[in-house]
Amino acid sequence: MHDDRQSPGVHETASEQGQRTVALRFGDNILLQQLLGDHDRHLLRLEQGFDVRLSCRGNKIAIAGEAAQVSRAQAAITALYNQLEHGGKIDSSEVDSVIRLTAPPKPHRAARTSEAPAADPRLPLLDLPAIRTKRGAIAPRSRGQAAYMEMLARTELTFGIGPAGTGKTYLAVAQAVAMLQAGQVDRIILSRPAVEAGERLGFLPGDMREKIDPYLRPLYDALNDMMPGDQVMRRMANGEIEVAPLAFMRGRTLAHAYVILDEAQNTTPAQMKMFLTRMGQGTRMAITGDLSQIDLPNGVQSGLREAVETLEGLPGIGITRFDSHDVVRHPLVARIVDAYDQRAVAARDFSRGRSRREYDGTSK
Repeated sequence: MHDDRQSPGVHETASEQGQRTVALRFGDNILLQQLLGDHDRHLLRLEQGFDVRLSCRGNKIAIAGEAAQVSRAQAAITALYNQLEHGGKIDSSEVDSVIRLTAPPKPHRAARTSEAPAADPRLPLLDLPAIRTKRGAIAPRSRGQAAYMEMLARTELTFGIGPAGTGKTYLAVAQAVAMLQAGQVDRIILSRPAVEAGERLGFLPGDMREKIDPYLRPLYDALNDMMPGDQVMRRMANGEIEVAPLAFMRGRTLAHAYVILDEAQNTTPAQMKMFLTRMGQGTRMAITGDLSQIDLPNGVQSGLREAVETLEGLPGIGITRFDSHDVVRHPLVARIVDAYDQRAVAARDFSRGRSRREYDGTSK
């Protein structure tokens, strides 16, 4: 069958003193209108995100501005149009995702995620990893997510560390479901410390599942996104999906399973070591947490922090650290995360300065 789809044609009209102007020609005006969005809102968001000038006339979009930014905008617009050509949809979140994916990586971030900086701004949009479940493919929405997804696919033990809204738990569940559906593991085991309850599980009403269910709700929500609800219940009934409080894993060997430990910042070092040593043959583990949200009693070290410091660099272990640039919820969430991070840095700097003055004998 003949395929009439065509990628945008490119015509460069000017290039001087670091500035560049490129015109993209599109073959399908209906898809072009979807790319532009209602009242050109997608075009305006791309213009703001890349700090370039965009104008549309007929079947062409002209891009003008600093050369590197024009290249990134060109890559983003081409990727979005190709997505439409392949039957995909575009909304504001997709536009924001492609802006994040084409942004240049920060040097310190590249080092922390084993992600090599790309000189070509188009590279982040080529050969992106995807997690494929029977409900469809899940693609990364940020550089951090792309690095994390590669680690989930490649390493036996993966740590995802960072603020809420970065997708670290959702993507771990997606990888677990994909491997279960492909027959690569026999079951999924979901676990989470119950410290957030402020109560001991033994004193809460109900059976084990009823006790732990409220603290595992985000994992259930992700599962129901990946497969029909009746299938989730059926697989839980036959033991293919298991819910287990962390304390109940002691003494077990978990073989041929995908095991997810969420909210791991609230484990103690002893609990974390116990969990890690449950790994049996054919098992994968994903551990997620946010080190800025530790709810342990004062003076108790986080097992997640100790594990990362101890295990980083070992073969077979992947660690991805997310930051506010990876937040894929409402844009305000990213600004909130940044504000709290800046406050924490200021408090730490103040504390260090006071300690130094006291040591020098200069404090009043």
